[in-house]
Amino acid sequence: MEEINVQDLKLKSLIGFDGNQLNGLILHPDGIHLIYPLGTNVTAYNWSTKEQRFFVGLTNIISAVTVSNTGKYVAAGQVNNMGFRSPIIIWNFQTGEVVTNYESHMVRVESVAFSCCEQYLMSLGGIDDGTIIVYEIEKKEVLCGSLSVKSTAGISTVLKAVNSRNKCFVVAGDNMLRLWTLNKEQRNLQGLDTSFAKIKRKILCTEIDRLDEYAYCGTSTGDVLKIKLNFPADMAVQKPSISPTLVGCFAKYPNTRKKQPPGITVELYSKGVTSLLLYGNDGTMIVGSGNGVIELVRQKTQLKQQQQKHFSKKVETRLATPTHPLLVAVMSADVESAVTSIQLMGNHTVLVGTVNCELFTVSVATFAVTRMFTCHTSAVYDLAFPYDYSKVFATASKNDVRVWSVDTLQELLRVTVRNCTCSGVLFSHDGTQIISSWNDGRIRSFTPETGRLLYTIHNCHNNGVSAIAMCKDGIKLVSGGGDGQVRVWQVNGTNGVLLAVLKEHKGAVTSIHLHQLDHEAITSSADGTCIVWDIVRYTRLSIMFSTTVFTSAMYHPNATQLLTSGTNRYIGFWEALDGSLIREIEGSAVAALNSLDITSSGKYFVTGSSDQTVKVWLYNEGVPTHVGVGHAGVVTNVRVSPDGRYLVSTSVDGGIFLWCFPHDPENAPPSSRCSTASGMSAGEQQTIRSRQLSLKKSMPVRKENISDISPAQKVMSVLGDGGAAGDGGNAAGAGGGGGAKICKSSTSIR
Repeated sequence: MEEINVQDLKLKSLIGFDGNQLNGLILHPDGIHLIYPLGTNVTAYNWSTKEQRFFVGLTNIISAVTVSNTGKYVAAGQVNNMGFRSPIIIWNFQTGEVVTNYESHMVRVESVAFSCCEQYLMSLGGIDDGTIIVYEIEKKEVLCGSLSVKSTAGISTVLKAVNSRNKCFVVAGDNMLRLWTLNKEQRNLQGLDTSFAKIKRKILCTEIDRLDEYAYCGTSTGDVLKIKLNFPADMAVQKPSISPTLVGCFAKYPNTRKKQPPGITVELYSKGVTSLLLYGNDGTMIVGSGNGVIELVRQKTQLKQQQQKHFSKKVETRLATPTHPLLVAVMSADVESAVTSIQLMGNHTVLVGTVNCELFTVSVATFAVTRMFTCHTSAVYDLAFPYDYSKVFATASKNDVRVWSVDTLQELLRVTVRNCTCSGVLFSHDGTQIISSWNDGRIRSFTPETGRLLYTIHNCHNNGVSAIAMCKDGIKLVSGGGDGQVRVWQVNGTNGVLLAVLKEHKGAVTSIHLHQLDHEAITSSADGTCIVWDIVRYTRLSIMFSTTVFTSAMYHPNATQLLTSGTNRYIGFWEALDGSLIREIEGSAVAALNSLDITSSGKYFVTGSSDQTVKVWLYNEGVPTHVGVGHAGVVTNVRVSPDGRYLVSTSVDGGIFLWCFPHDPENAPPSSRCSTASGMSAGEQQTIRSRQLSLKKSMPVRKENISDISPAQKVMSVLGDGGAAGDGGNAAGAGGGGGAKICKSSTSIR
């Protein structure tokens, strides 16, 4: 046999972005590309063509990203294991090639920034490092470094380069803001501290005006610090004349419509000011807060402020001086989660990134909010494609089930169950139901277009439902639980009737896969056994033992063999007739295998493992052909699309990766199911129409199908306390139309 060279899987696209980093979403100076991290990749998203490019090279979660002023360079730093240095990589934006990389910070890179002329890259280490490093890009060497704060000061988390002076930058954090100046000849840094007197503030974000005159700092208290940098008028002079001076702490004027407690003269932003954007040269700002509020505010003149003081001399304040009302809110919007990034696209649109990994567009004129990107914020526990349909897929995670479009990468449907975790999801064979299993011991079925609850099977398993599978007829349902039991249900459309309880497993059931004839099922368990069941007579046919925790088990498409994966890093090939082991191959050298899937032809299979890799294998030869690297967390699920064109993988950090499947499908892509009666004769259509009319009373609601879902649809249905809410409406229209609302449930049925 010829030696097979293992190649890299081609990454087609990523769903969502990592919104946990402050200023992690950056608009490229060309005004078209968005730069943001997800997993171990930095993504360049073309706003016009919707295409994605990736900057690769990092190996762990990205903690800081930046773009140079002209857009020539992109730089990012990551988090590393304790005791190891974290790398920083600089890429060429046009070619995507690595310009240079270096390792100078321990454990974590907190922030990175280019100097205004792109000659230097400044980087700030995390709490375990506490240093500032200045790197010269052309010479590809570290120029100098220094401790970011004094030993008596707090932690520094913010790094910002000034706009006109190449050798100056600002570092801020707990009760400190220091202006640094680079002395290239002596290869050192000189810092000037800002005196805050008795004011104690933790700075979360910093913006510097165009002329480097003032720095505006958002604080965890909920106000904005205005600091004069004291640079001389001559731009050639790099060093400021004196130390930066605190002008004041400013907050909003209180809302007169709401009743305020006595003594309150200012209104603070709840949960702090987490992001700032200077809008114009007149002191107008766009403020993002920790509770999801976005506001356009203007500064009042000092004269008006003094007049306000004059008329309210005897009014006491509960806030520490010198917090004064200076900001007037002009317009406001709510994005429901902490704002981490604000970028201005053109003069009319504001891009807002949140900690929930969602991207919004806000119209400056009307402050209408439109949701553009969404992403899971916790581990994805299951992944499923509809039968014979590759346009959409569903994912299961904490609190919700989501349906995604393969073409547009947009979220089409979200069904939420509060305070519950969805452990499994699948589509019925005819595409009319989304069946999901939950850790509260219930199985719920939803319509695929609007997310309407069809039925709930209560008390399925004691320790939660851990796996589910449904027969092609849509009547028989098999479930596995954390108690190790396998139960068979008969579904009548409104409820489920228990047919049999199969008690053999001693540990939680991890997966269930049905034979293509629906008369057998194989279940894998954490107790180290896989069992083949006869689900017609409800008996055990064969059992397989191994010293492992089985994570997945599947029938080969020809039903003659079984394939298993587990924590012992081996892939097992078993005889379907008697359960005897045929062979074992090592699936990973260092980590457990968490998921596998076999293509419809049976020639290839794919695996996902805890070493954050996805592999494509030849089934008969048992050797890998391609490896996909890019996840920043453990890979939890892998699935090949029914048409054999794509491979989807998910991870514990909520990332969803869409890969190009490297091998051509042997069979023609399956035709998409359609609910219309095209291709039928007039007599057949009339017969179907008559049957529909006769069943109208028993079918008051239109029967939905996943193939009818609109590519532009974004629907959210919310369930509370095990109940269901109706259609939430259109959550976000395409193109940023005004008046689109963030969906909330208006009703809740217990």
